[in-house]
Amino acid sequence: MATIKDVARLAGVGLGTASRAISGRGPVSGKALAKVNEAVAALQFRPSNVARALASKTLGMIGIYVPDFSGTFYGPILQTVDRELRAVDRHMVAANGCGHGDARQQALDGIRFLYERECDGVLALSNELTDADFATLFERYPTLVVVNRSTPARPERCFTTDHELGGRLAARALLQKGHREIAIIGGLRSAPDNEQRIAGFLDELARSKVRVPQRRRVDADFSFEGGYAAAEKLVARARPDYSALFCANDVMAMAAISCLGKRGIAVPGQLSVLGFDDSELSRYTAPALTTVSIPIVDAAANACRFLLNRCYGLAVPVVRDFAPAVVWRDSLGTAPQGTASPRR
Repeated sequence: MATIKDVARLAGVGLGTASRAISGRGPVSGKALAKVNEAVAALQFRPSNVARALASKTLGMIGIYVPDFSGTFYGPILQTVDRELRAVDRHMVAANGCGHGDARQQALDGIRFLYERECDGVLALSNELTDADFATLFERYPTLVVVNRSTPARPERCFTTDHELGGRLAARALLQKGHREIAIIGGLRSAPDNEQRIAGFLDELARSKVRVPQRRRVDADFSFEGGYAAAEKLVARARPDYSALFCANDVMAMAAISCLGKRGIAVPGQLSVLGFDDSELSRYTAPALTTVSIPIVDAAANACRFLLNRCYGLAVPVVRDFAPAVVWRDSLGTAPQGTASPRR
């Protein structure tokens, strides 16, 4: 197998010139570049990743841990991180929740796995790890950053949005449309982002003297199946005596719309539905889903840029403001007459 020394010798240039021509980094004259390219083609030369790693003392890889590769939430994050890395000739290694142990242990094992595979830095997304877990991990791994979580141990290494504010915006959107009788499909209670958005939602309603009774609250697991089952539970209890349904993510909201349609309940004519996340599919439901947009993909991109700067000495711009906002579509209508005042 030809080496870069063979390329330089055949092209009649120095080793440094051949290296710059092949890597595309650094000044090379047009004449020298043409000679190197001719030599590369003649020798069928392929750059050695091992040689690059030995020279630079890094494999140029950033890891990312996510609980699951599938779904509308993690997929766009993985694509975004991969795109950010490829733009600067770095590569992504991904790990997810699998193997032995519970979800917390899987996250710990996944992060360790990525560092053992010589990743220079790691982005982690996990609702199962505690603040104490992250404090320990931050001490062990100086190039670990967290996405969609904020933890007091190293807030400068956390990239997230204000989920509580997102919940408040959801409540304001319903109140603005005259809704006072409201139901909720919440997500996993172990998930900090879910608890924050539900807390903000309920507190904002309480400021307007609106309460959500327990019979109108069902928790699910952020999945299509969970959202559909939760909507069935709500409807099975009685014909809806509420005019709006808030779901803690878009996936459950879309599933709820499907369930309601099969039960003959028109959205938004009889019941308005509001989601959370602004996933790509939300604009294609029938009706299109009104939702709260949280720019987690932007947060992940900037977490990645933060690592590029820390690990490789780059100077890529990094921002930290990822404000939520309501995206108005068709699933949220005005409360029907007679439902605007709380029942006693």
